[in-house]
Amino acid sequence: MDFGFSDEQELLRAEVRKFLDQNAPLDVVRKIAAGEEGLERALWARMAELGWVGLTLPEAHGGTGLDLVTALVLLEETGRTLFPSPLISTMLAGRAIYRLGSEAQQARWLHGLAAGTSIGTLAYLESADLHALEGIALQGVADGDATVLSGEKTLVADTASADLFVVAWRSGETREAVSLGVVERGAAGLGIENFPSIDPSKRLGRLRFDGVRVESEARLGAEGDAAAALEELFDWGALLVSAETVGAAEGALALTTEFAKQRVQFGSPIGRYQGVKHPLADAYVDIESLKSLVAYAAWALQEGEPDAAVAVSRAKAWASECVPRIGIEGVQLHGGVGYTAEYDIQLYLKRSKWLRPAFGDAEHHYARLADAAFAG
Repeated sequence: MDFGFSDEQELLRAEVRKFLDQNAPLDVVRKIAAGEEGLERALWARMAELGWVGLTLPEAHGGTGLDLVTALVLLEETGRTLFPSPLISTMLAGRAIYRLGSEAQQARWLHGLAAGTSIGTLAYLESADLHALEGIALQGVADGDATVLSGEKTLVADTASADLFVVAWRSGETREAVSLGVVERGAAGLGIENFPSIDPSKRLGRLRFDGVRVESEARLGAEGDAAAALEELFDWGALLVSAETVGAAEGALALTTEFAKQRVQFGSPIGRYQGVKHPLADAYVDIESLKSLVAYAAWALQEGEPDAAVAVSRAKAWASECVPRIGIEGVQLHGGVGYTAEYDIQLYLKRSKWLRPAFGDAEHHYARLADAAFAG
C-alpha cells in the first residue's frame, strides 16, 4: 500500500505553501491572532476562491469534492505557519450537514460554507469535558415539531467568527439518544461568550442557550438518531487537528534547526554539539512517525475501514504526546530567548499545548485503544 502523495497533491502543497509564505508569514500571523476575530476575512475569502475551504465538500454544493488524504496536505501547511483560521471548524460543520442533512438543508448551508461567506463550527463539549456521547447532557425539550434548548456548551472553537453552530443535545436516556441541529448566530436566546486560549491563533468560546428553538427544518436527521454521525465527527476532528499538528511540529523543528545553525557559542554553532543534535534528530523521527500514523488514519476513515477509529486514536495519542515535547525542547534549545514573546518558537509551544486536549488527549485515546483491544 502506497501512502505517498500524488503529483497533484504535491502541487497543491506547493501552491498552499507559496500562498501562506506570501500572505501569512509569522509576523502577519501575530497581527491576525491579536485581532478581535482572530481571522483575516480577505485571506479567508481568497482561500475559499481557491477551493481550499470547501475541499472536502461535494462539487454539487460548491466544494472541491476531494478526499481526506488531500485535506492533510492543506492542513499540514496551515499548521506549519500557525495560520489562524476556522478551517477545521468549518470542515466539521460541513461534514455534519452533508452526513445528516436533507437535500434542502445541504442546499441551504453547504454552498455558503464552501464559498467562505459563512463560517461554521461544532458545539459538543460541556462541563464533563468528555469527547464522547456520554459527555452530552444538554437537554432538548420537544415543543411541537421544534426542540427547545436550555444550557450551555463550553470550549467551542471559533465562536468569534462562526455564523452557524452545529449543536449536539440529548434526546433520551440511552447513550445513543443524541441529536444534531443548526443554530444560527443571532438566534433568539443564544448567548456567545468569547475568551482567549493559551494559543492566541486558536479562538474558543462558550454558548449559552436560554430557550433557543431548533425548528424541525434545522434539525439534522431524525430526533435522537445522530450518535453514529457524531462519533464520526469526533474522529474527523481528532484527525484534522493531528494533521495540522504535523505541520506545526515541522515548523517548530525547522525554526529550531535554523537557530542552531546560526547561534554561536564557544566559537562554534550550537548545532554541532550532541546535546543539540540529538533532540533535533529525535524530533525528526517523532514527526515522521506521526506523519505515517496520520496518513493511514485519513485513508482508513475515508474508506470506512473497520480499524478507522483505532487508527485515528493512534495518531491523536502520539500527536498529543510527542508534539508538546517538541515544543518544549524547541524553546529550551533556543536558550533564555526562547521564552520571550519576540521569538517565534514560543508560538509553536503554545500551539502544542492547545493541541494536547483538542478532541481528546493522549490518555483519552489510549483508553479508546485499550477498549478496542479488549472488545476485539
